[in-house]
Amino acid sequence: MAEMTETSKPDFKKGFPVGNLSDGGMVAGQVDGEDVILARRGDEFFAVGAFCTHYHGPLANGLVVEDTVRCPWHHACFNLRTGEALRAPALDPIACWRVEKAGDTVYVHEKLDQAAAKPAAKARKTAKGAKTAKSAKASKSKPSPESVVIVGGGAAGLAAADMLRRDGYGGSVTMISADDSAPYDRPNLSKDFLAGKAQDDWIPLRPPEYYRDQRIDLLLGSKVGALDITNRRIELENGKTYEFGALLLATGAEPVKLPIEGATDNQIHYLRTFADSRAIVAKAGSAKRVVVVGASFIGLEVAASLRARGIDVHVVAPDQQPLERILGPEVGGFIRGLHEAQGVVFHLGETVARINGRTVTLKGGSTLDADFIVVGVGVRPSVALAEQAGLAMDRGITVNEFLETSAPGVFAAGDIARWPDPHSGERIRVEHWVVAERQGQVAARNILNRRERFSAAPFFWSQHYDVAVNYVGHAEKWDFIAIDGKLEEGNFSASYRRGEKTLAVATVSRDLQSLKEEAAMESR
Repeated sequence: MAEMTETSKPDFKKGFPVGNLSDGGMVAGQVDGEDVILARRGDEFFAVGAFCTHYHGPLANGLVVEDTVRCPWHHACFNLRTGEALRAPALDPIACWRVEKAGDTVYVHEKLDQAAAKPAAKARKTAKGAKTAKSAKASKSKPSPESVVIVGGGAAGLAAADMLRRDGYGGSVTMISADDSAPYDRPNLSKDFLAGKAQDDWIPLRPPEYYRDQRIDLLLGSKVGALDITNRRIELENGKTYEFGALLLATGAEPVKLPIEGATDNQIHYLRTFADSRAIVAKAGSAKRVVVVGASFIGLEVAASLRARGIDVHVVAPDQQPLERILGPEVGGFIRGLHEAQGVVFHLGETVARINGRTVTLKGGSTLDADFIVVGVGVRPSVALAEQAGLAMDRGITVNEFLETSAPGVFAAGDIARWPDPHSGERIRVEHWVVAERQGQVAARNILNRRERFSAAPFFWSQHYDVAVNYVGHAEKWDFIAIDGKLEEGNFSASYRRGEKTLAVATVSRDLQSLKEEAAMESR
């Protein structure tokens, strides 16, 4: 839907013709000077805030699915009836207005008081509909745990703690994080923050008072040394112990470290934490040339951000094309072209052999000059604690469809969890921010005995200069890739298929199609 100017937006208080809005359609307008979208589902009409509470995406350009609206940018999902943020990456609700239909006209009146609305646990509908009577009965028959401990302060950990409180849980919630910073917007670390377009205070996901107000005991710089499942107790490395009624493991992943001959610690940087990104920003202030090792999403986003700072960037990777293993050679070549057009120099089919001062020697014998080096060659799930505790493992922590591990009352979410994916029909583990948040939310509901299956199609996005790549689904292997559109024009979709089944779809400049592909996967 095309964007409207302020003067052309309809005033919904004056009424809007019913016939001008089709079933499933949305239109942007205003009420008392505030931006509002009017949405229709069958004979029902809804008026809600016009922008996603995540990155301010325009919801009028999104998709109505049942009684929800999905954001076109990063696929957050909101309940049209209550405004509640049902699925990450948005955590905060959108506003709602009272709607009245009179004859052939719809009128939007005052903004509703969401605090007076029905409790989220009662009003919630998932993107696939209301809970079944069986699930609702099961959730009532078993009491909630007296205390919940969350190990990990990343996407899954915060989303879980947030959902526990939103769902009305009144017991003790303790979040134990090895990081020195409170939960933050990790995707931004390699994008706008590294490029110098986002300030430090934009990065925390919640202000300090949030944890106090929500009674979430956040322990930073704290590492768990042992997990005793039998006695339902964890012990920190400093000797302090915590008992739990239910436990969520959300320990994330650690960057793969490369042993490079001659390299010193102050030359090599990895990007995983807020501190890592700040260290690279500090180095970038005086740097003229940087070598990025690895043509991963992180490596290429770092390259784009450093180019935005005017730094010469050389990318060294063993691949024939960037991201070929994930996106295939055609899309990989498209992304390579984006970077080369911005001055990035690729050294593909190469690895770093050694470093001597500022001189980086490649395996093929050529040399590069670098002020510092950023390595982005993947991550490994942090599963040592789970292994020590004897949980079932399969290249990650094995969980069922409810994200529960082999130990009852112990759940896992995010980069460490390998779950039965209903879309691919396989057990998968992915390292995507949005997936981790959504799994944290579902795990929290299941800690409260909601018995909700994790059925969201995996989704991630990657930013390369002014081009965003959206990817929905999961395809480790495929028979062929069907490309619709023209790569050279930056407007296309790539469908990764096995036989007649579409496993995943990557899109550029086709946000609505990405949403429709996600909804189609989840409806099957």
